[in-house]
Parts: sequence; structure tokens; C-alpha cells
Amino acid sequence: MTIRNLEFAARPRSVAVIGASSRPGAVGHIVMQNLIEGGFEGEIWPVNPKYKEVAGRRCYKSARDIPAIPDLAVILTPPQAVPGIIAELGEKGTRAAVVITAGLTRENGLRQAMLDAAKPHLFRIIGPNTVGLMVPPMKFNASFAHMQAKPGGLALLSQSGAIATSLVDWAAAEGIGFSHIVSLGDMADVDVGDYLEMLAGDGRTRGILMYLETIPSPRKFMTAARAAARLKPVIAIKAGRHAQAAKAAATHTGALSGADRVVEAALRRAGILRVIDLGELFDAAEVLARFSPLERSQVGIVSNGGGAGVLAVDKLIDLKGTLAEFTPQTLERLDKALPENWSHANPADIIGDAPAERYSEAVRAVADDANTDAVLVFNCPTGLASPSDAARAVAALADRGRLNGKPLITCWLGEEKAREGRRILQEAGIANFSTPASATAALSYLGEWSRAQKALTRVPSSRSEDVTGDREALRAILSGAAAEGRRMLTEPEAKAAIAAYGIPVPETIVVQTPDAVGGAAEHLLQSSSRVVVKLLSKTITHKSDVGGVVLDLKTADAAREAAEAIVKRLEERGEADALEGFVVQPMVTRKHAHELILGVSQDPIFGPVVLFGAGGTSVEVVDDTAIALPPLDDVLAGDLMDSTRIGKLLAGYRDRAPAHREAIADALNAISQMIVDFPCIKGMDINPLIADSEGVVALDARIEIEPSEIDRKGPSTDLAIRPYPDGWAKDVDLEGHRYHLRPIKPADVALFPDFLSRVSPEDIRFRFLAPRRHFPDEMLMRLTQLDYERDIAFIALRAEDGEMGGIGRLSSDPDKEIAEYGLLVRTDLQGHGLGFALLKQLIDYGREEGIGAIEGIVLSDNVKMLSMCRDFGFVAKENSEEPGVVTMSLKL
Repeated sequence: MTIRNLEFAARPRSVAVIGASSRPGAVGHIVMQNLIEGGFEGEIWPVNPKYKEVAGRRCYKSARDIPAIPDLAVILTPPQAVPGIIAELGEKGTRAAVVITAGLTRENGLRQAMLDAAKPHLFRIIGPNTVGLMVPPMKFNASFAHMQAKPGGLALLSQSGAIATSLVDWAAAEGIGFSHIVSLGDMADVDVGDYLEMLAGDGRTRGILMYLETIPSPRKFMTAARAAARLKPVIAIKAGRHAQAAKAAATHTGALSGADRVVEAALRRAGILRVIDLGELFDAAEVLARFSPLERSQVGIVSNGGGAGVLAVDKLIDLKGTLAEFTPQTLERLDKALPENWSHANPADIIGDAPAERYSEAVRAVADDANTDAVLVFNCPTGLASPSDAARAVAALADRGRLNGKPLITCWLGEEKAREGRRILQEAGIANFSTPASATAALSYLGEWSRAQKALTRVPSSRSEDVTGDREALRAILSGAAAEGRRMLTEPEAKAAIAAYGIPVPETIVVQTPDAVGGAAEHLLQSSSRVVVKLLSKTITHKSDVGGVVLDLKTADAAREAAEAIVKRLEERGEADALEGFVVQPMVTRKHAHELILGVSQDPIFGPVVLFGAGGTSVEVVDDTAIALPPLDDVLAGDLMDSTRIGKLLAGYRDRAPAHREAIADALNAISQMIVDFPCIKGMDINPLIADSEGVVALDARIEIEPSEIDRKGPSTDLAIRPYPDGWAKDVDLEGHRYHLRPIKPADVALFPDFLSRVSPEDIRFRFLAPRRHFPDEMLMRLTQLDYERDIAFIALRAEDGEMGGIGRLSSDPDKEIAEYGLLVRTDLQGHGLGFALLKQLIDYGREEGIGAIEGIVLSDNVKMLSMCRDFGFVAKENSEEPGVVTMSLKL
């Protein structure tokens, strides 16, 4: 369940306050006061058997006695009473409640009793243990917050009531308003993913702020977050960054992938901007409330002190921002307005004695500059000029915090002299910050959202989504280990496993005795100058820790002696029984190669994650690694590489040629696909993976499995992001032509221009319900980059030429009750059954997904579509609000 019935909390027309009170200081009294003083225009029904009247309104003994059905209930009773009240409200017809009451826990059984009472009625619960809910545009304040919030364009979702009320307090002083303020509390039912989903489609909400402590239902959260972040800025603070890291596991990756790194990777993948502390969240709120995101964010700076400007530039560069280069016209204009000793560059240092007139001239000139997208203005207190006069001059230029339509951000430093200036700027609606760093960081959020959007819509190459491993070979390897009850594969098994998915490995020979090691080494030394001898054990996983790896052996005798030494070391440690044999392989030496680590581990919230970084025996000490959520493609694999310090070295430097980036990406895509295909894989290390300009080779590999899950089929449902549904591809023969039907991929965006050029204007009108000539690139990218958890599109490719012949699309609501379909076939290929095949594919997919019904909006003159729908059993329903439009519906 996700957003079903949440509309009653988002837009309530009436409310029942269960536990309302006339006693001053009681929570029930404060909530009633806030509702009434906030100006809520709907019905307010207090309920409490102790009173006949509360706040001048008749008070009812129980919910049954209320004369109508409340849209929303606010519950403030003792915890033992809550489940019964929920049942009573559900029977009456109410479908949502805010449970402010605390004390409904798993341990005392009341939490589950509350949920059980709600379930038969699809009743939604916000809380328990919450401060309440505010919808300022509706003058609705069902909370015990200490003050009212102004209406505006920001939504706040907070798992902490104290953080929510603190933001309300701060925003009131700054003149910032909200569309929704939701204290989510314990999230027994409604969680952050549910509300994110609803806010994504809320036209009043321009940006979303979140304070998170936990993230339940990760796949739902990621789907909702990606949907929201594609439409509006989403900024989050996630507490608990330094919670105790995961205990060292059987793989290095398990020790390196701490929980906060995974959260960071998840938020980045969703397009959410993460901030670290509450001050940054306030700053983000300040700029998002006032300005729209910037596609380009070149900054012009005006300051009466050089130091403030320099600090701002440092912070700007740290945040990957861009300092505008003033045009010659701007420089000439500033030369005329400023003293001769001004900085003659950006930042424009207008000197410490700058009067109001100089501020006015300089700020206006910088705002007029064609290369400037936003303006930062600083004032440092001096005894030579008035900060208040400077503030009045800047305020007089601004229009609702903008200058020439560009964001205007100010920073009046100091206390005594600056206080009046800050007040003047604030009253003029101009964003003001206390330090150059905070002002610059706040401005950066406007550009970061646009950069996050670009990251979400970059198109990977088609090859990166077509990783095809030898699944049967890998299945046999994993099944063999599971049959013995082993969690760890041996090194030869692990290398064979990754080789089955295309990761190169050196030739490997497994033998049982030191004498056989000598024979294997003699064979390998015919084509290699040196060999490596390693311990083979099913129980010792970190071989180097017990001296189980010997390198750089140049003769067969040296290899035999190395094996004998390994046996002796194990005997001294009392671990001789752990010896299963020996692994002999060529010593791979590449002078300018890099040692990398690739790995997989399990996060308790987000499931499987992929790790990349600097490898070798010191991997945990160096700790130069980054995390990503699978599934990966070449764009995401490239981002993962670029997130590390060694990623920069891979680009080449001095006498070292660039490493083979595509080969590294292929290896990352391969391990990503392995965990998609085989949910039983729980951990993996490839360390080291040697990479240079010639390619990659894995010198060592370690894989951990869960034997009890060996029969679980992929794709893995543990993944936080649903992978590409490759099991839904098939070929169909239609009147002499063969078509390949498969789910759409991001790279398919390249097929659309030619396809659309062969669709008639009439067919375009039928599909989009209106004439349309232009399809922007951004629109086409969104049509091809889907979250497969909720959306699917099948394209039909002609076998003879690979051209796109048609597309069918299905978009489900979050609850999968109804999915809307769309269908478009190239005009010159109609009449041969392609549309019929695509619609059947959509219906089959909908049934498999458990979708309740498929609906399509069809123009009444689209005779062919209406006829085809009737052939499938769709039922027509005329649309009274839109003449000429028919809704076709098929129950699944």
C-alpha cells in the first residue's frame, strides 16, 4: 500500500479530534487551538466522553456519534484505546488518521493491533508518536507545534517532531512558507516513500525537504524518490552517519561498505541532494523557497572586502561551481563606476569604503552581465561606510529577491553593525546568510539539482545493458558448493564463476601435493616467466593472512618448495586439516597496471551493493572505495570509478597510459548482473583486478553464497532498484515479417527520431490526444528511462533492419490497482497485427504483475483502437467531462 487514501490527509475537508481537551496545556487542547486559530474552514469535531463542549464546539462521546464522516481523524488518546478507535473510524467510513499518541510498540502488541484494525478498511495511519500534520495552504494545522506555518512551495517530511517544529520556527522568521509539513513519527503505516510519491505529483509543492533517520521499504523509497527528483528538487539530511559500521565479513567488501556509504549511494542514485547538518537544510530551504533551479550556474560576486570574496570562490570551487567570467562590457562599466584600485575581475572587490551608490552600480552591472546566472553580494563591516545604507541600496534593486530575474544572495558579516542591514534585506525578500561559505553553499543547491537531473537522464550505451553471462555454468558452480553446505567458494570456483560472466582470469591449475605443484609450475613456465602458488582451502578465505600466497617463483623447484612451506606454516598454526590442495597460476606482471578491488556486499536496508576502489593487500588501510546500487550500466559504472581517488589515476598521468576504462566498466557490469541473476550470492571480492591500457585480469576472487537460497530465481527481489526485465523478450511473426518484442532500454532513445518521422500527424493525435509536432530530447529520455517497478514499455523491432515498428506502454499507480496503457505503431506498418501483439504483451505483463485493471483514454474517432480494445474484452465508458473521449477498461 502506498498513496491510497492519503488524499484525505493531503486535502482534508473535515477533521475529528479524538481526545480533544479543554484543559490548558493538554495536547488535545493545543491541537484544537491550532486548528481553530489556523483558520481551517472545514468541519472540526472534538471527541471526548469527558466533555460536552470543547473550544465552543459540541464534543461527541465517540466517533460513532459524529454527524458525518470525517475525512481525517487526529488521535490523542491513551495507546490502549487506539486500535479500537481505528476500527470504529473505519466502520464509520473515515480512511485516514494522524496518531499523535506514543507508546504503540511492537513489544506491547499495540502497533500490530492498530494495523490489524486499519487493514479491512484500507485505513491509512500517519504515526504513531508524531507531532502532527500541517497543510498551510488549507489553513490546516493538526499538530501541537508552538506556532502556525505560512503557506508556500516547500514540503517538509521529518521523522523527528523536534526537527519539524524547529524548521517551522526558523521559517517563520525568514518569511518562508510550506505546502505540507508532515511529522512521520514511527511510520507504522505511512512512510517517507508514500509521502514522497504523493508530493511528486502535488502541483503546490516546488521542492521537498526531508529529515531521515531510517528508510523502510527501500525499493518503494527509491521508486518514489526517483519520480519526485525528476520533477522537483529533493534535499535530505540523513542522521546516523557514523553509526557503527558493519562488522568485518568474510569479504573485504563487507568490511568496507559501511551503512552511511550505502545511504549516500542510494540518495545519489535517486537524484536527491544530501546535506550534512540542520544549518545546511535551513539554507537549502531558504533558496528553494525563493528560486527555481538553475540550468547553468555561473556566479558573479560583489564584495567590499577581498577576503570574503576569496572565501566564497574557494567554497564555490569545492562545490564544483563556476565563477563567471565578466564580459569586456561589464569590466568597462565597472571601471567607470569603481575606484581605480578595484579588483578588475570577478569577484568584484569594490573596496572597504564603498558607499551605497557604489554598491548599487556594481551589483547592477554584475547582474546585467551575460555570463552571470546568479549574484552573491557581501558586506564586511568597516568604519568607512554604513552596512545599513548598503543594504538599502541592494534591496532597492531587487524584485522578490531577484535582480534581472537572477537569484540574488547576500551575506552581511558581523553582528552589531550587520544586524540592521540583515533586517532590511530580509524585509525586502532577499536571502541572507551569515558566512560566505553558507551563502555560497546555499546558492550551489540551485545548480546541483540541475546536475542531478542530467545524471538521471544520461543515456548509457546499449552494450552496457546486454551483459550475457553463462548462467548455466555459474549455476553449476554455485550448486556444487551449496550441495556441500559451503558458504565460500574456493578460489578456482570463484574465478570460474566470474569468468563465466566475461571477466578475464589467468590460467589456473589445481593440484593436491607439493610435487604436483612443481609439475604444474613447469608447464606454466613454458609461457610465463614466473608463477604464483596459493593455498587451496574451503575454510581459510584470506589466504595471505596465513602465508598462503607465494609470488614471483621462477623455477619448478621454487614452486614446490613454496608449497612445502605453506604446509609447514599451516601445521605450525594447527590448521593443517584446512589444506585442500594448491592453486598454481602464472605471475601476471604489468609494469604500469593499477590494482583495483571490485566487490559485492549486503546492506541490511538496501540489499546488494557494488564496491569499487583501490585494491591490494592494504585495501582496508587505504580505504579508497566507493559504493553504488545495482543494476549498473556503463554510465553508472563510470560514475562509480570517478568517485574514487584511483579513478583519477586511471585516466593516465606522466608516463602511464590511461587504463582500459571500458574493460573496467564491463567487469563492474558483470558482477552487477551476477547478483541480479543469482540472489544466493551474498558477497564477492575481486582483489586485485589488474587494470592497464591493455585491459583487465582478475588475479584473485572470493565469493560468498547462502546455500539455502541456491534455488531462488533471478532477478533478485533484494535489489533496491528493480532491474531490466529481460525475461519479457520474444519474437513474433506477422504476415511475413518477424518482430522482436522486448522491454525498452535507455539507449533506445536513438530509435525515436526515425520512428516518429514515420508516424502520421493523425496517429500522433490519436496517441497523445492532441496534435504534436515537437518531441524534446528530455521528453524522449523520460519515455525510455523507466523505473521498472511501476512502468514498462515494449518496443517492436523489425528483424530485417532493426528499425522500431511500434511501442506499447503501461504505467501503474503505486498500488497496482490500475495501469494506464498507450500504444503507437508506425503508420506504414499498421494493419498487420503489430498493435494487437503489443497490446497482448501489455495485458500479459499486467496480469503477471498483479495489476487490477488496464485503462486507456481513447479519442472516439480512433476507430481502429476502439475495435481492437473490444476484441480483447475492454469495456467502454464515455467521459462526461471531455466529449469525444472514451475510457476503455479491462479487468485483469
